[in-house]
This record gives sequence, structure tokens and C-alpha cells, in this order.
Amino acid sequence: MEHTYQYAWIIPFLPIPVTMSIGFGLLLVPTATKKFRRMWAFLSVFLLSIAMLISANLSIQQINGSFIYQYLWSWTINNNFSLEFGHLIDPLASIMSMLITTIGIMVLIYSDNYMSHDQGYLRFFAYMSFFNASMLGLVTSSNLIQIYIFWELVGMCSYLLIGFWFTRPSAASACQKAFVTNRVGDFGLLLGILGLYWITGSFEFRDLFEIVTNLIHNNGVNSLFTTLCASLLFLGAVAKSAQFPLHIWLPDAMEGPTPISALIHAATMVAAGIFLVARLFPLFIVIPYTMNLISLVGVITVLLGATLALAQRDIKRSLAYSTMSQLGYIMLALGIGSYRAALFHLITHAYSKALLFLGSGSIIHSMEPIVGYSPDKSQNMVLMGGLRRYVPITKTTFLLGTLSLCGIPPLACFWSKDEILSDSWLYSPIFAIIAYFTAGLTAFYMFRIYLLTFDGYLHVHFPNYSSTKNSSFYSISLWGKEAPEAVNRNVFVSTKNNKISFFSKDTYKIGDNVINKMRNFSTYYGNKYTSMYPHESDNTMLFPLLVLVLFTLFVGTIGIRFDRGIIDFDILSKWLIPVGNPFHQNLNYPMDWYEFFINAILSVSIALFGLFIAYILYGSVYSSFQNLDLINSFVKMSPKRILLDQIKNMIYNWSYNRGYIDIFYTKVFIVGIRKLAKQIQFFDRRVIDGITNGVGITSFFIGEVIKYMGGGRISSYLFLYLSYISILVFIFCRNNEM
Repeated sequence: MEHTYQYAWIIPFLPIPVTMSIGFGLLLVPTATKKFRRMWAFLSVFLLSIAMLISANLSIQQINGSFIYQYLWSWTINNNFSLEFGHLIDPLASIMSMLITTIGIMVLIYSDNYMSHDQGYLRFFAYMSFFNASMLGLVTSSNLIQIYIFWELVGMCSYLLIGFWFTRPSAASACQKAFVTNRVGDFGLLLGILGLYWITGSFEFRDLFEIVTNLIHNNGVNSLFTTLCASLLFLGAVAKSAQFPLHIWLPDAMEGPTPISALIHAATMVAAGIFLVARLFPLFIVIPYTMNLISLVGVITVLLGATLALAQRDIKRSLAYSTMSQLGYIMLALGIGSYRAALFHLITHAYSKALLFLGSGSIIHSMEPIVGYSPDKSQNMVLMGGLRRYVPITKTTFLLGTLSLCGIPPLACFWSKDEILSDSWLYSPIFAIIAYFTAGLTAFYMFRIYLLTFDGYLHVHFPNYSSTKNSSFYSISLWGKEAPEAVNRNVFVSTKNNKISFFSKDTYKIGDNVINKMRNFSTYYGNKYTSMYPHESDNTMLFPLLVLVLFTLFVGTIGIRFDRGIIDFDILSKWLIPVGNPFHQNLNYPMDWYEFFINAILSVSIALFGLFIAYILYGSVYSSFQNLDLINSFVKMSPKRILLDQIKNMIYNWSYNRGYIDIFYTKVFIVGIRKLAKQIQFFDRRVIDGITNGVGITSFFIGEVIKYMGGGRISSYLFLYLSYISILVFIFCRNNEM
């Protein structure tokens, strides 16, 4: 057993050969490397599968109560300073390794088909393998310096992957935005690491926890400075896990390929911040102010992410804000001390959200033959609808992922989210109310995504196809429109007086030029003509969806915990709290049937209410409206209705404009810094340079004047010299007499 732990260091290095081989191959023998490009995809999956098997073996040993293993070797020793590198295998590292490898394998298999026609196919797999290696190195690191090194490598890989299509200005801007925003958090993380080293003299986790705990209990350290260092460490997690106020990079990061969104922004990179807080949990838990800060940031992010997801039209952006909100739940759980519930939700959310992102990629893949390769169209849910007829497998898997995230039993996220909601009541009723309210919003916006995408009629008109031949050109949008281009986006709104309204007496059709592009057309492919209708994805894309569905259905069972001998599936507690674990407190307490059903009934009722409201507003009953008078009578205006519409429009504007946070940052940090830079430039040129230039010019003129006083005669110089001496002697003698 110890032999297996000793060679666990190989886990993060397994994906490296693919990256190096592709890099050197493209540099030295590009033709041969590109010719056998499918081989590199197979090798990527194969090596990551080996890492998964090793991680699974270690996880099984952790479940069976095995000890924590840490292997170190010295890197540098200088006087009293010693820096060691190594790997740490404990339950937290096992959880993260399993998540990274299992989801990583599914994403790589999916990407083989999704990226098959992309010119950067090999570059994509090189980046992905290097990212997997960096993330695995991060979660198995044994000290803070090692974590920081891999932390920066993960950030570099995310920059490359988000900007994978760097020729698109939006992608280039998105990767820069992600990079700069994360630099803010990374700088805070570095300062926090240095501050803790100044206090403890060590980077090792065990030493940090023991020394800081003893110093705090014995009043041997300034509590304000310790809190500041811990808060700076948390700042790194805030940026990486897209928590408020450094969340702004996450929705723009959807400019990368969809498999990137599934891997980085569902289960791995954004989970790095959660991992850091969980790894340093024994440190944070003895600093109450930091715990309060973590819970406060978490609950703000929970609500903010949910409200910003309400009106998004891009399917990937909606899922991105959903990720932000769900990570807020996890951060909230960590902040209130519910360590077990936080990691439980990390597991269930990772698999469910990976399923949803890969499902969205399948949807985008099916829409591209109709609207062409354009993110504004192929990812716009307003142009979808009725896809359930064409992509039944994707529809079923996406629905299961949606219901899981909504908290509907017996799917995975129900068990973990319900535990967070119940624990939040014990900490703060206000936080609990916000968390429960957000659970209803989650059900609303997630079911909205499903209904806009799969329900009703296909919003793209095919006059020669029976299932859509008689469907309406019109679609109804609850939120209305924010710009005149909504006419071409098939939105049923009014824009009179430049105001937004939910329903209108005016109707708009899709523009003729758009309809002509979307009509039934064919392309020659494989010696046969294929109709360009929405179509189901290939098997290599559907296989990962089906595997992730199994995880979504059954992974929640590892955390079920009841007493009285009725059900005892509580693998998670055995996994997280092995015997002799010095890092975490024992949070393994039983839950009886009565308490479970009371909490479940409340949470499920709120989720079902959110689903019901979403169906009323976005269900097929609205898509079937073709009588305009019926719609007008339904939305007949009254003073109360006008007030309600104004409130809804305010919510829409808040959500669609991202809470105006990006606008605020643009005006303050971009425009403001540019103005400040101009003022500094003016001060530098006019004042600093002015003084310097003024001294030079003054010296020049003085020299010009003085040079005319010299005639070249020694007698004149002696006369002036004696005159100066006489004046000085006179002044000196007069001062002595006084």
C-alpha cells in the first residue's frame, strides 16, 4: 500500500509526454505529426486513464481508512531556509484527482469529434494535456510554494485555452480579461503566502496549521495581521473560482471552445479556488473574521450569479453564471464550517455541470449547419426551440443535468445542495433565506434554458419540412429586448420611446435575408447530399454525455447518511474523515428521516415552484400563440400590471447588463486609470521635466551672460579678485565690531 503512495508523484506527470511530443513534433516534423494527429488524442486519453486508475486506487485506500501520505525531497537549503517539494495524498487530493481525471477523459473523448475540423486540433490537445498536468500537480502539492507554481501554470493554460481562437477579437479580449482579473487574485495569494511565512517560517501545511493555531491561542501573533494574510490567501480563491467581485472574467471565458468550458469552467480551474480554501480550512477556521468573509462572499455570489443568469440569451453564458452561483454555494458552505457539504456539492456539481456544458456543445454543433458558424447565432437560445425532435439523446441528458442542478431528487445535486441549505439555517437565517430563494431562481433559469432550447417550435423556419411547416415565425420573449437588432433575433417586443416592454401590439418577423440563409439547403458530403437540419451529434460526442448521466444519477449516493440502520451509504464521510486525519474536524453526524424530509420538502417545493414559473413563462403554451388578440387580451395593461412590468424590466436590465458591474469596472478601472495616466503624464512632462529643463535653460543663459564679462586680461581679473576680497574683509570686520 505504501508502495502505491510512494509513486503517486507520477500522476501529474502522465499527461506531460503528449504536450512535449506534440510541441517538438510540430517544430521538427510537422507533416508527420499532423498526419497521425488522431494518435495524439488516443494517447492523451490513454495516459489520463492511467492517472485515473492510480487516483481511483488511492481513493479506495482512503475510503478504507488508510493514512495520509506525504513524500518530500529537498530542493534548496540555505542556512535556516529550507524548501522542499513533494506530493501529499489525502482525501481532498483524492477527490480532486478523481474529478480532474474522470471529467478530463470524457472531455478529451468528446473533443476528438468536436474539434476534428479545427486547424488547431493538435494545439488543442497539447494545451489540454498540459492543463490536466498542471491541475493534478496543484491538487497533490505539499506546500504553498508548490501550489503557487502550479496555480500560475493553470492560469497560463486557461489563458491559452480561452483565447484558443485568438484570431477572433472577442476571444482575444476574453483571455486577456481572464488573465488580468486573475492576476489581482494571484498577487493577493502571493502576499498572503509571504505573510504566513513571515509568521511561521514554513510553507508546509502541517507546520502552518499547528504554528498559527498555537500562536492565536497563546496571543503570540497580531490577530489583525494574521487575518489580513488569511484574507489575501482567500483573494486568490475569489479570482480563480469567479467569486464576487472578481467574477467578471467567467462569462467572457465562454469564447473558448465548448470542451474548454466543460473542463475548465465546470469542474477543474474554477474548482481550484474551492480546493485552496478547503486545503487551508484548518487555518481559516481558527480565524473567525476570515470565515465570516468567506461566507459573506459566498452568499453574495450565490444570489448575484443567479440573478445575472435570468436574462442571458447565450446558452454558455447562462451556464457560466450558473457555475458562478453554484460555486458560491460551496464557498458559503466552507464559510459556515460545513466542510463535508461543500466538498459533496463540489463533486455533484462538477459532474452535472460538465454534462450540461457538453450538452450545450452538442446543441451548438446541431445548430451550426443552419445558422453557420457564428457564436451569436449558434449559441443564441432565442434562435433555438423545438430541438427535442432532432436531438433526443442530447435533450434527455440535458434535462437530467438541468433537474439535477435544480435540486430535484433523486439526482446528484439534490443531496448536496439540500445539505448546504439545512446547514445554513444553523449559521444564519438571513443567509438561509437567500440560499433558499436562490434555489428557486436556479430552478427557474435552468428550466428556462431547457425550454428555450428544446421546447415549442423551432424558431428557424423550414417551409419544406412538415414538423415546422405550419409553425409561427414569431416567438415570445419574457424579457423583451435591449436593442433594435432584436428584430433579427426573433424577439417579440416593443421598442416605443426606447423603452423595454414584455409584450407588444407590434409583431416582427425574422428578416428575409436571415430566412433565406436558414431555408432548406443541402451540402455534398460523403458522396451523398445531406439536409442541413438540426441533427444529433456523433457517437463519440454522445458517449461522454451518457457516462456523465450515470454520474449525475448515482454519484449523490456516496453522501447519503441516515441513522437507525435503514440506509448507510455514507462513503463520503469515511472518505473525508479517515481515522487519524489531523487536518479536518470530524463532521460526521447522522441525520434522521424526519429532519431529512422536512428539509427536502421545503427545498424541493421551492425548486418545483421555480420550474412551474419557468414553464408558465417559457413553455410551449406560449410558443403556440398565433392569435395576436389573445396575447393582447392576456397582457391587457392596468396600473398594477404596468408597475409589475416596470419591475420586470428593471430585473431584465440588471440581469442582461451583468448587474452593471462590468460597466462600473470599465469606467473606474479602465477609463479612470487612463485619465489618471494622462494626468500623471502631464505632471511628468510639464512639472518634472519642466523643472529639469528649466534648470538647464537657466544655466545656459547665465553662462551666456557671464562669458561676456571675461576680457582675457590678467590685470582685470586681479582687479576683480582684489575688489571681492576687499568687500569680504570689510563685511567681516564690521561684523566683529558689532
